[in-house]
Amino acid sequence: MKVHIFKAVLVVIFASQAVSGHGFGYSEPNQRRWSRHHGHCAGKTQSPIAISSSRTIPMHMPAVDMVGYHNLLPYPLKMINNGHTVSISIPKLTGNASESEGAFLPYVRGGKLPGEFEVEGVHFHWGDKNNRGSEHVINDIRYTMEMHIVHRNKKYPDIGEALKHPDGAAVLGFMFNLDEDEGLGLVTINRHLHLIEEANKEAMLNVTFSLSSLIANVDVDKFYTYKGSLTTPPCSEAVTWILFPDPIPISPKQISRFRQLSDTQDGALVDNFRQLQPVGNRRIFARIGHVRHTSIAALKNEVDYLKYDWFY
Repeated sequence: MKVHIFKAVLVVIFASQAVSGHGFGYSEPNQRRWSRHHGHCAGKTQSPIAISSSRTIPMHMPAVDMVGYHNLLPYPLKMINNGHTVSISIPKLTGNASESEGAFLPYVRGGKLPGEFEVEGVHFHWGDKNNRGSEHVINDIRYTMEMHIVHRNKKYPDIGEALKHPDGAAVLGFMFNLDEDEGLGLVTINRHLHLIEEANKEAMLNVTFSLSSLIANVDVDKFYTYKGSLTTPPCSEAVTWILFPDPIPISPKQISRFRQLSDTQDGALVDNFRQLQPVGNRRIFARIGHVRHTSIAALKNEVDYLKYDWFY
């Protein structure tokens, strides 16, 4: 039997904190200061943005293939309160593990993604009130919470290197809407939040789960996609965003547990979302069509797929 060694790599907020410091805040004055220390934060393709369906460009494109999303994530998972968010770091596979043996990290491809993107981590943004929390606004709705599943382009060795390139990262964004019913995918995470109530606390989870369990019942065939940035310093403009508008339920009890966490100033860790950024000359695409596995080769003859770049 071959032994597979799992090397835990700490992935913190938006994977960006792996290459930047923790010195930033979410108040309006603090957000205005981000660009003083991180020039990209004043860039022209920043995130998050407001999306209006009537202003998107409908396009036939492949669905997003979430390869390995049904597999249990490597054990052990580390959950961190870094004072800005709750993040789940996913151990890297090293040693003799190979895809032919079924040992590989989940990755995504399809849509308008330029390649395959391997998962790096998961984190959340939420508000103090139920009518705010998500970073992106979709059709004038700001949801209670937004989850980001961060991925790195496989052609780059690590997230730090990937963030130096326009095609370096892909983030899948999922919205949570307040509901009487619990979000079943959040149960495992929610159950362990009391272990990381204070900032800079971390806990090793004695269980694992699959990424698909976090997004159960979401219609992943419908999404918006655009070119943007990290939503935290250093605000690297390296992200292809894929946003799924079909919301996931979260109960009042579940969101209250997130609101009980503390930030680095010993206050409540809430309203950890960035202000909306100008869309500028960017195009926002909306996937249309019901064919799940349309190949890019098959789309080469379709005028709309070839015609539209990310920018006007």
